Amino acid sequence: MVIEQAKEVLKIEAQSILDLVERIGPEFEKAVDMILEAKGRIILTGMGKSGLIAKKIVATFNSTGTPSLFLHPAEATHGDLGMVTHDNIVLAISHSGQTVEINTILPILKKMGAKIIAFTGGLDSPMAKASDVVIDVGVEREACPMGMAPTASTTAALSMGDALAVALINRRRFDRDDFRKFHPGGSLGERLAIRVSQVMLTEDHIPKVLLGTRVREALDEINAKKIGATLIVDKDQKLTGIITDGDLRRALIKETNIPELRVEDIMSPSPMTIDEDQTAAEALGLMEFNAITHLAIVDRFNCVKGLVHLHDLLGREEFRINGGINRTPGAHS
Repeated sequence: MVIEQAKEVLKIEAQSILDLVERIGPEFEKAVDMILEAKGRIILTGMGKSGLIAKKIVATFNSTGTPSLFLHPAEATHGDLGMVTHDNIVLAISHSGQTVEINTILPILKKMGAKIIAFTGGLDSPMAKASDVVIDVGVEREACPMGMAPTASTTAALSMGDALAVALINRRRFDRDDFRKFHPGGSLGERLAIRVSQVMLTEDHIPKVLLGTRVREALDEINAKKIGATLIVDKDQKLTGIITDGDLRRALIKETNIPELRVEDIMSPSPMTIDEDQTAAEALGLMEFNAITHLAIVDRFNCVKGLVHLHDLLGREEFRINGGINRTPGAHS
């Protein structure tokens, strides 16, 4: 009995994928073109099980040359919308298209100028109507005997995400050498053995503003450099603080008229730092231990030399094992 039930589940889920084949058409091709033309990262969002699928697609995109981030729809309205700019494409996943948290943020994202791609089975849903491109990932039935637990529907969404990732690989002509830059030989260890200096942002790519700057201008710098934070330096370029999306969220709770405040009013002082000759593994360990995603690189005089984001350590666009990184923030490979 158990074996037969398991076989039935696999048949239902396999069929849910096969049913997608005939739905690949102009909307899918339009989604690929939109992503290729985008200057910013792809932001994926989903609630519950769909959120877990979105996170897996983010991981696949990042390892195959399409820089991506996950946005939790419930956290978005509490400050995380700061990671989104008009250069981004948002890929929203909801089987029904009725997810309240997603439908709350989509109009805001559109007003910000972001383009929306929907993975949904609810083709007449509010989510579908708010999207620029709708890709049908609906399923005839779930594998769950009650028809309630997302099973076949999450399998279909995940498979469509893989199809999109592979289509992008082919269009970018992403090859084995490119893959090794992001995920060397399938081993994260090889990547983390490199020096921080080889992956850190440098010179004009570092988001930073002077002490005394208004928060309004700091926000402009955060938006321009597109990594969700800015360093605060004094006139001698010595590091004094950092402002992240988290600092902005906390300020929203405590302060009023935040744009007119000075950066020192809301920054986190004395941020964590690391030396450029230390390994990426050491940087990653420091980030994980302190639950942070940004790490400043300073010299012995505490002057800023670079900045590294968690995704720079784990792999994203235009990473070069030899010669470090030289890119325009937000640009694709």
